[in-house]
Amino acid sequence: MASPLLRLVVLFGGVSAEHDVSCVTAAHVLAAADRSKYDLVPIGITKGGTWLRNDKAIAALTEGSALPDRLEAAGTEIEPLTAIRGEVDGPDQPVTVVLPLLHGPHGEDGTIQGMLELFKVPYVGAGVLSSALCMDKAMAKVVAEQAGIPQCRWIEFRDGIDDPNTIVARAVDELGLPLFVKPANLGSSVGISKAHDPSELDKAIDIALRYDDVVIIEEHVTAREVEVAVLGNTAPEASVPGEILPGSEFYDYEDKYVTGAATLVIPAELPDDATREVRYLAAKAFTALRCAGMARVDFFYEEGGRGWLLNEVNTIPGFTPGSMYPKLWEATGVRYPDLIDQLVTFALENHRRRVGFSTDH
Repeated sequence: MASPLLRLVVLFGGVSAEHDVSCVTAAHVLAAADRSKYDLVPIGITKGGTWLRNDKAIAALTEGSALPDRLEAAGTEIEPLTAIRGEVDGPDQPVTVVLPLLHGPHGEDGTIQGMLELFKVPYVGAGVLSSALCMDKAMAKVVAEQAGIPQCRWIEFRDGIDDPNTIVARAVDELGLPLFVKPANLGSSVGISKAHDPSELDKAIDIALRYDDVVIIEEHVTAREVEVAVLGNTAPEASVPGEILPGSEFYDYEDKYVTGAATLVIPAELPDDATREVRYLAAKAFTALRCAGMARVDFFYEEGGRGWLLNEVNTIPGFTPGSMYPKLWEATGVRYPDLIDQLVTFALENHRRRVGFSTDH
């Protein structure tokens, strides 16, 4: 008798400003996954937090029909535990792996990962601590600094704790102008602004505070933007680096997801020693921040200056065929469907390790 297919639950949507990005990512992952290996179960989470099984997508997958370029968090309402574990109990229950594609808060920040730990279900990607750490850019910078990974200069503003009347003057005095302002706990360039003077800086802080109560203010760096994809668990491997040439003043949300004006250069045109160094630093950051499965590690390259400066680490990077993470691995020799297979393998490996720990004292 043939073995049952591994049940791969794809979680998408979510209670986040990055909901729409996640819906696009999920459609492409489902289209690329090998249907001869997986029973694919798309579960959408609405912006209000309701879990829905996307029956239309399931029917299309069953029939071998094409999926749309974007999935909707729509369908039959389902309890989270049933969605994750399935409706079959007992010895015939298929092995389930969850692939969270929930960008931003309530998905990439350790909350979903904690729930999956409680359910004792294998899942792709970083665990609770690493997810929360990498989501909070301020805390990630603290850990990266402790690990000796070079970064640009920055300060943190915490609403309700730090003095808003002095933060603008302090930032200009310590970091100069222009400055970049971003919410600490968000991605996809949502809420990020570039401030050229104190007035713009004040407005940029207000914009970031719409999304989070912790704001990062960073120095402007005249540098190339280079990203590296990392894959693995305890022995992570780094892809060839890729460079982003923004179509606007900086690589913002419009550039990434609307206009598509940015140019991705893969592999990045770098000296061999610079390529080796950034791949080493990417794996080092991955390990220092306790990542697992996958992450995209973003750098600035200040030629003729400080060299490589860590920007941030994304534990659930964009995963469409046009996204940097899968494109970097394709250039390194790992095809998109094979990448999904490897991530599932790493998820099962991590799960076996975690459940093997003793609960006795």
